[in-house]
This record gives sequence, structure tokens and C-alpha cells, in this order.
Amino acid sequence: MKASISLTQIVLSVPLLLFSAATSYPLLLDNFLQCLPNHVHASNPIFEAIYTPSNSSFQSVLVAYIKNRRFLTSDTPKPLAIVTALHESHVQATVICAKFHGLQIRIRSGGHDFEGLSYRSDVPFVILDLFNLRSIDIDIASETAWVQSGAILGELYYEIAKKSKVHGFPAGVCPTIGVGGHFSGGGYGNMLRKYGLSVDHIIDAKLVDVNGNILNRKSMGEDLFWAIRGGGGASFGVILSWKIKLVRVPQRVTVFMVDRTLEEGATDTVYQWQQIISKIDKELFIRAQPQVVQNDEDEKTVRVTFIGQFLGKSGKLLSLLTKSFPELGLKQEDCKEVSWLESTMFWTNIPLGTPPEALLNRSIPAELFFKSKSDYVKEIISKQDLENIWKQFLKTEGMVMQWNSYGGIMKEISSTKTPFPHRAGYLFKIQYFTLWFTEGTEATDRHIRLAREMYDSMAPYVSKNPREAFLNYRDLDIGRNPSNETNFQEAQVYGSKYFKGNFLRLAAVKKRVDPDNFFKNEQSIPPFD
Repeated sequence: MKASISLTQIVLSVPLLLFSAATSYPLLLDNFLQCLPNHVHASNPIFEAIYTPSNSSFQSVLVAYIKNRRFLTSDTPKPLAIVTALHESHVQATVICAKFHGLQIRIRSGGHDFEGLSYRSDVPFVILDLFNLRSIDIDIASETAWVQSGAILGELYYEIAKKSKVHGFPAGVCPTIGVGGHFSGGGYGNMLRKYGLSVDHIIDAKLVDVNGNILNRKSMGEDLFWAIRGGGGASFGVILSWKIKLVRVPQRVTVFMVDRTLEEGATDTVYQWQQIISKIDKELFIRAQPQVVQNDEDEKTVRVTFIGQFLGKSGKLLSLLTKSFPELGLKQEDCKEVSWLESTMFWTNIPLGTPPEALLNRSIPAELFFKSKSDYVKEIISKQDLENIWKQFLKTEGMVMQWNSYGGIMKEISSTKTPFPHRAGYLFKIQYFTLWFTEGTEATDRHIRLAREMYDSMAPYVSKNPREAFLNYRDLDIGRNPSNETNFQEAQVYGSKYFKGNFLRLAAVKKRVDPDNFFKNEQSIPPFD
């Protein structure tokens, strides 16, 4: 077989593999494994990075970064191998050899994946696992950093704080989120009203393309650099690392948490929250988090927790909210003045005073089954409609909603600056997060059914034509393709919800950089049809 064999020839051979006996897979795997060392230097041997089912550590490596127990079952498709890249050349070799031998790759950067697309597929595949590629190189003089994709946010926040008390980075609130997928999907966090998204502060990147070349911003071109900053990197290549621009933060910031149940006037408070959240000082971010709880009479009620962060001291915050949001009733004792690093721990419920090394813990077991969905709200929801929402919400089991405030600088950034289109004109973003602990299909089916019913009931109050969704809260309910193909018309269904008008530009970039559609998953970007 010549190295110049076309990808079309390879793809045509895959259906035969799918319908052949499982005994043919070892030959496919063997050919792939024999290919790998031909594409790495002897000084960077690759075999110690490879795990196959015959390896005693295969299962532990596979499950180490599966956070959702829905996909920890015997029915979940398993990879033929896992390549835990130890060097950039290992990534190049994996792409070249998988492409040559007709294997699909799924790219995992070590963090969250709500639908498991980074580690499961219905066709023969290998996992390219980047968790070993997690170096963080911070240059405070230039206020920049290079971050490898396998790092988690907690590691990034910790390393920034080691170098500076007045620098931070706008990204997610959960420290175990993997940088690779988070940044490539947009990177949404509690400083977005002041600084926008993570992708608004990415100034360079290194990517392995479909031919195994390592490209930077200059060599990949501005169209591809645009696409990977919010369009999902796994459709276009393998992101090795990101160069980010740090932002300035005060030495002390203020965080707070205030609860209101329905009996305590939560509906009125949420209604007023909607009035002010997109207009208030951009230093302030307030999340409203409804949850079903038991009241003092042991009856179900809705409790809304208002969780906030102000990039300043508590005195100024109290003065601000006394004028603009007195319904919240924020008091001095509700406020905690902390360092920016400590604020990242507050948001993930790590007790204040805990050593910051807690942010480095990436060994979080998959204890929960969960399903996530998302929405965007553009118009104020009336008090009567809020009451209707609570009635449906009380029927759910294990659901938490997070209503995340918008406005601030997000109103000033064009919807086409990056593929992430949800910028001006929004009040808040909703995440519906349903979790459960019970094994079995009956429990899973019930919780997902209730989650879908809640989502369906919200249709009158959220964005329309399309009903928008957030890529990082991956949801296969809004449209999907089979593992081994990407139909353009079906991709337009989910693509319009994630990217709106930016979808066609993403597809045009895809056609240029990966015309044979090697990099794909159930919700990937197809080449322009």
C-alpha cells in the first residue's frame, strides 16, 4: 500500500470492517500500531503512551476522564486503543496513522464532555488523549500564557495566581474543565460581563491538521484561527495549545450567595433580577439558580440561589445593589472579600480557607449520571410566566437550572467576531442540569424524559428560529449525525442552534482544511455542501 492512497479509498473500506467479524479488528489495530513509530523520532518513543484492551491499565485509563456515569456501561462502545500523547509528535503520528488505516479518532482533553463524544463512537476508533500535554507557561511581563490543551482550568488559575495577584483569565467556574474543549467551544464564565469569553482573549494556537502538520496562527490562516475559537476544535484538527492574553483583576473581589424560596418572594426577586442584570455595572455577575427543595412543612418548593461576583470591594457592591436591586436584600454579612483565586474556589463550593492546591485535583470520580440542555432568553419573563415555570419545574427530579446573566461588554462584541454568536440582545443563558444516582435504564429514561418535558415547556420564553443552544453544553437531542458520516442538512439543524449564521462560514473553512471530513463526530461541522 502506497502512502499516497486517498482518504476516499480508506473510507470505502470501513463499511467492510463494520460488517466483518470482530476478529478482523486486531489486524486493523496491529496495522495502526505498526504505523505509529514510523512517524515519531526515536528520542520520543510512542509505545509507552499506548494502551490497548490487552493492557492491564487500559480500563483505568479509559474511565479516568469519563465524568458521566451514563457512559460507564458495558454497552458503551470502547476504543481499539488509547494514545495518551506524551509529545506533540505523538499527536501527529496518531492523526497520520488513523487516517491512513481508516480509523476514526476521538480527541479528549481531560475535562467534561456532556455527551461523551470525545471517547465513544459506533465505528472502529481510537482515543487521542491529551491529558499528559498540560504545561502552562506564563509570562507576566507580556501578560500572556501558553496553555496546553490537556490542562484543566484549576491548574491554569493556580499557575496564574502563583505569578500575580492582579491577573486572571475569563473562563468557566468548574476547575476540572479541560482547557482544550472549553476554549474551542467559547469559554463562558463569571467575568464575561467585564471581559467577554475565553475566546476573546486567545491570540495564537498550535494545531495538528489533517495531514499531520503543526500549524500556528500565521500558518493556519485567519479563517481557521477564527473557526477554532468557538466552533469546536475537534471538527478541524487537534488543538495542542493556546496562547492567551491575561486580564487584570483587583487584589480583592467580593462574592456572595443569597437564597429565596417561593414563600420568601423568589418570584418577585427573579422578576426584578431580569430587569437589571444586563444593564448593571459590568464588574458584577449574578447567577440565579432555581432548584426544587423541601420547605419547613416538608413540601416541595422552589428555592432560587443568587450567586454573585463583583470585581471590587463589598462597600461599593452594597451601595450599587441598594440602589439598583434592593429586592435582593444583600447585607454585609452575605459578602466575602477574597482574592481572585479564592473566588474560583468559592464558585465550585470548595470551602474558603482550603489550600489552593485543591484546584489541582483532577481525580474526580464519575459518581453522577447526568444530562444537560441549554437555552437563551432575550425578553423578560413575566411574573405569571415565572409561576408557570415553577409549576413545571416542581415535576422534575434532580434538576438544577442556572440562569447566567448577560450584558456588559458582551453587548459590544459582534456576533461574527468568533463562531460563538450569542452576544448582544440577550438577558441570560439557561443551563438545565439533571443528575441522578440510581443505576439502570428505568431511572435514566425517567430523568431524561422529565428533563425534556421541562425543556419543551420553556419554548415560549426563550429564543426562537432557531432555538439557540450553547456548544459547551453539548446536547444530542437538538440534532445529530451517525458516528461515521456528517450529513450537511442534519448538521444545519444543530449547527444553526449552536452557531446561527456563522455555521456556513464554519462549513466553508472545514471544506478548505478537511475536505474529506476525517475529523468528525455526531455534532461536527461538515465540509460545505
